[in-house]
Amino acid sequence: MEKSRCSWSTKNEMDMHYHDQEWGLPVHDDQVLFEMICLEGAQAGLSWTTILKKRDNYRVAFDYFDAKKIAKYDEAKREELLQNAGIVRNKLKIKAFIKNAQAFLRLQEEYGSFDAYIWQFVGGKPIQNSWKNMSEVPAKTELSDRMSKALKKEGFSFVGSTICYAFMQATGMVNDHATHCFRYHEVQ
Repeated sequence: MEKSRCSWSTKNEMDMHYHDQEWGLPVHDDQVLFEMICLEGAQAGLSWTTILKKRDNYRVAFDYFDAKKIAKYDEAKREELLQNAGIVRNKLKIKAFIKNAQAFLRLQEEYGSFDAYIWQFVGGKPIQNSWKNMSEVPAKTELSDRMSKALKKEGFSFVGSTICYAFMQATGMVNDHATHCFRYHEVQ
């Protein structure tokens, strides 16, 4: 019997695998949180499928999202990244990864972990929504507006409210699986 899934995830095997294995599962690992906030920003103006296809290339190109290394990237490294066809070659997005690494490290220092900082926006536990279908899911919320504003104040780039909400969905800060989806109860 076919499993019932969120409608966005049924376009191809890659999206389905991401949906079934990762999307909406609460993440508390700082390195994964950093990777996801960067990749959600890289997605701006593109489809998530495009970023998923390039994710392994991003990992190699950006030192497996080691924020300490990325924070030190110089002009030569930025130019090298702009020549890398395996990632989205956008000067502003590449610069944002570097700025975000620097801001991420400051927040880790201040809060003990990025996890402690970012999860405070949802009181440390996932928000459980109960959407019947994906058309009900908002692109952003008052909470993602607050997160966006706070992250920008801390020095992050490419963290608009819509990007923050997608980040919250991806990392399980909100459970936006449709109620009919087999993952809805699994990620709670």
